[in-house]
Amino acid sequence: MAIQSACSSSLVAICQAVHNLQNFQCDMALAGGVSISFPQKRDYRFTEEGMISPDGHCRPFDAGAQGTVFGNGVAIVVLKRLADAISDKDTILAVIKGAAVNNDGARKVGFTAPGVDGQADVISLAQAIAGVSPDTITASRRTGPALRSGIH
Repeated sequence: MAIQSACSSSLVAICQAVHNLQNFQCDMALAGGVSISFPQKRDYRFTEEGMISPDGHCRPFDAGAQGTVFGNGVAIVVLKRLADAISDKDTILAVIKGAAVNNDGARKVGFTAPGVDGQADVISLAQAIAGVSPDTITASRRTGPALRSGIH
């Protein structure tokens, strides 16, 4: 299945895979994304109010985020239900407890930026699906958001 949602395609693919695993529509899923820029070399032109990062750093999910950085890359994850991964003695690097997707449409901040209310709504939905209370989540600059329960 191909999923295209601009900047969030890989995360939407992971969310779709999680839901398919939860509903037993598959036993294992590969989810990820690829970005190939063309031409390979291009100018980096920051403009005020634009989507490009002024300092060349991308900080997703960070209060200090200022924009995006374009590049080439590929990433893929193998997803299984936790019980199956444990039974199969798989190496487990992370556990996804809940996932959600939304489109805040007219409530967006701009064409390329989601709205604050839409982001809050989808985070609340993912936490509800996961059965995770917001006060059990902490943030670390080094490791990103982590549950206090020790699952990273």
